[in-house]
Amino acid sequence: MLNLIDLRRTKNGLAVKMIADEPVHYVMVAGEPAGDALGAALIKAIKREQPNAVCSGIGGPKMKEAGFEAWFGIEVLSVNGFFEPLLKLPTLIRLLLSVRKRAKTLPTAAFVGIDFNFFNLLLARQIKALGIPTVHYVSPTVWAWRSGRIRSIKARVDLMLTLYPFETEIYKAHGIPARFVGHPKARSIGLEGHADRDRAARSSLELEDTDQVVALLPGSRRSEVASMMPAYLETVKALLIRHPALRFLIPAATPERGREISRAVEAAGLGQNIRVHDGEPLKIMAASDVVLVNSGTATLEAMLLRKPMVMAYRLSPLTYQIVSRLVTVSRFALPNILSQRPLVREFIQNEVTGLNLANALEQLLNDQEGKDWKDEYQRLHELLQGDLTGQAARPIIALAQGQTEA
Repeated sequence: MLNLIDLRRTKNGLAVKMIADEPVHYVMVAGEPAGDALGAALIKAIKREQPNAVCSGIGGPKMKEAGFEAWFGIEVLSVNGFFEPLLKLPTLIRLLLSVRKRAKTLPTAAFVGIDFNFFNLLLARQIKALGIPTVHYVSPTVWAWRSGRIRSIKARVDLMLTLYPFETEIYKAHGIPARFVGHPKARSIGLEGHADRDRAARSSLELEDTDQVVALLPGSRRSEVASMMPAYLETVKALLIRHPALRFLIPAATPERGREISRAVEAAGLGQNIRVHDGEPLKIMAASDVVLVNSGTATLEAMLLRKPMVMAYRLSPLTYQIVSRLVTVSRFALPNILSQRPLVREFIQNEVTGLNLANALEQLLNDQEGKDWKDEYQRLHELLQGDLTGQAARPIIALAQGQTEA
């Protein structure tokens, strides 16, 4: 257990010691369900090290269960699309000023912004100006695009907590203290027991052990579904010509996405071949032999589930022309980025055709041994477990006590 002494910096620059049994206040803000889960685990880790810690701010039900005192519920920050954030701007500004005022009124030891980058980094600038240490949990993708943001991050953040190990070096190179804390998915998905989990998933979905199953994950946004489904459906048609008994499963991110996907499936005449499910992407992937995935976190989940996969990603021509000038990475699937070698076949933009994807998936279906990628998946899974207590809770407490992070 760490020595529980809080240092409070006053207007004249003097540090005042607070006795150990007085509450130590941390202000936290999470803006999305994923951030709520991250915040809950972090609160528990801090309280294990510092039982007199009081965490309050904006959070969701999981943070509340961990002992969080919510000034506002997480739904107040829920915004989607392009125009809704603009319409909600006055409300967001009022929230920002309210949290800043409360942080100033409390003897706040540190502010922790959890993901929700635009709002939390703006708030971090306001709170740091009060002399309160600031922490940001989940790095913006400065390693992939808009790397110039790191200069403004340096002016706002005293400690960056990252989900991936390679991110810390980027921040340290710019003089920003950073800690790799691990990815929550790597902790929630077990390192062992994959065969038992896969059998349970198949049984739940009424699949036979002998069925060959392909999981299709076209994405969670309407634009992604609209962009990817035509190629996915062409892929299914091409595979069925060669393997008529193949089973295809699609987990829809929301009921609305499910209806859009189902309409596309029926229009293509594949209603007897493809089953669309409401949610449960992890179960769908666990039950599959191979996965065709869009991009992002789903590639990480497939890796943690030990599934061979093919990644395909396509944007509108205009959007691609803009984004391709901003992106600075040569690999897009997270297993490839983490491993720094091509574990996963990637198809981007014009390469995303039914024939290309079908050929790549068929190759994986015909080669289920894959010892090389399985061994690397295991290594990366172990690495991504991280250390939330040692690399997040303790550094936050040290920062709040005025100790310099290296």
